[in-house]
Amino acid sequence: MTDTDPITTAFEMQRSAIEQAHDLTLESIEAQKTAVKAMVDGLETAEQVAQQGTELSQEAAHAYLDALEDTVPEGEFDDVRQLVDESYESAGELQADAWSAIHEAAAESVEGFESAADTYGEFVDSSFDTYLSAHEHVEESAEEFEEIDVSAD
Repeated sequence: MTDTDPITTAFEMQRSAIEQAHDLTLESIEAQKTAVKAMVDGLETAEQVAQQGTELSQEAAHAYLDALEDTVPEGEFDDVRQLVDESYESAGELQADAWSAIHEAAAESVEGFESAADTYGEFVDSSFDTYLSAHEHVEESAEEFEEIDVSAD
């Protein structure tokens, strides 16, 4: 048999396509893992934006109280300012607890996803190996059949 035999060429093309599909599948799994990590990294940014928003809101409340004090100099705003600060402190603690829970849940989700993706990757490797092995057997059988058919002529 020669390398230009149509059966051999067809099987080589099939094997190449199978190997490319295998590589693309594994690359897709890695891309998904990267995307999940990027999403979790985005949580850090979201948290920072939320914290900055809270700080700006508190500063705006202080600016409003400053403006009131300038307008009504005889007014006593220390208690109001203290109440505002205590409220923002309580909200900040709740926000910190919420973000901590979000980060913890996200980390657990990433670990679970990566574990599942790795298991799936192992399954893909095993499946493709099995398929390629069967493909080789079919190729060998086809070549043997062709040899028998050619010698009968």
